[in-house]
Amino acid sequence: MTARVLIVAGSDSGGGAGIQADIRTVTMLGGHAMTAITAITAQNTTGVQGVHAIPTEMVLMQIDSVVTDIGVDAVKIGMIGSAETAQAVAARLTKPDLAGAAVVFDPVMITTSGSVLADPATIRAFGDLMRRAAVTTPNLNELAALGGIDGVLAHGSALLVKGGHAEGDTVVDRLFEPDAGEVARWEAPRIDTRHMHGTGCTLASAVATGLAQGMPLEPAVARGRDFVRLALLDAPGLGEGHGPMGHHAVRNDGLFTGPALNQISLPARDYGVSTAFYKQMGLTQIVDSPSNGYARFEAANGVTLSVHVGGADAGGTVTYLESGALDAWVAYLARRGVRFDQMPRDEEWGWREARLTDPAGNRLCLYQAGEYRRYPPWRI
Repeated sequence: MTARVLIVAGSDSGGGAGIQADIRTVTMLGGHAMTAITAITAQNTTGVQGVHAIPTEMVLMQIDSVVTDIGVDAVKIGMIGSAETAQAVAARLTKPDLAGAAVVFDPVMITTSGSVLADPATIRAFGDLMRRAAVTTPNLNELAALGGIDGVLAHGSALLVKGGHAEGDTVVDRLFEPDAGEVARWEAPRIDTRHMHGTGCTLASAVATGLAQGMPLEPAVARGRDFVRLALLDAPGLGEGHGPMGHHAVRNDGLFTGPALNQISLPARDYGVSTAFYKQMGLTQIVDSPSNGYARFEAANGVTLSVHVGGADAGGTVTYLESGALDAWVAYLARRGVRFDQMPRDEEWGWREARLTDPAGNRLCLYQAGEYRRYPPWRI
């Protein structure tokens, strides 16, 4: 069954964050998004011009309507609107018909542009939501307002500390469990862009979708981070301020457990002739390495194609199948008798690869690359 994700959050008229970003994220990751809107905002990339809170009774009515008919596997909570609504939603989440739903709480307080979306009374009421949440996902400013790491963990929720607001060229995100402390961390180069409106909403919704699909928390966070980074890199550049991300462009990127057929490598005799030909075909060249005889092109749907003069791939075509859980997938296949020429290993170009040959002698590469397929550091 398609994973059912209920989003309890505010609307963003500019389409960059809130309900709009949540729906796009859940949809792109294969889930079914449902909503209980807590507030309507008038906002764009430069800030929030107005907020109209939805009455608590109507928020609960939206939740009841969804639960009684469609059902819910996970709940993502963002902008909550008021202290009264926060307390009422927390109480509603304890009812038997939502007892099995994983809850991801993104304690939205201030937008990227600096607009305040939660008053002190609402922030105090966040404790009720954290006690029900599987994971809470504050940025550094929000974490301080919630009493720091110990303050969140004391409520029994796992904690994902987002490092995007920290200084430095490297972003560090850390995952904490109440009884185990820090259990995972991820480090990645900061993506230099002002078009980052909705990153927190997007990450929380991605994690909620993963949990709804049965993923454990850590891989759900890892996939969510990959989705956010790709959406940042794909940002369309709209607006005069903090623009929206490119959720719509994150596709064929191997974010699922199963295989995505998204890359093929072809042998070439003449580097210049081959690169000119595929440009003429309408593909966009994204890697240009004539010294290695290697070029990579991107199609409009995000699938890539490479040409390679010499090297390991000179003997023929190599078809690439990507998985967001490569090692588990290879282990599964190996237990069922599939023989590999190369078990998973990290390559110098940032991909993790396993290699094998099909019964007809065709060469296959099973791999995991995240953002490095379409956005390697050396992308043109």
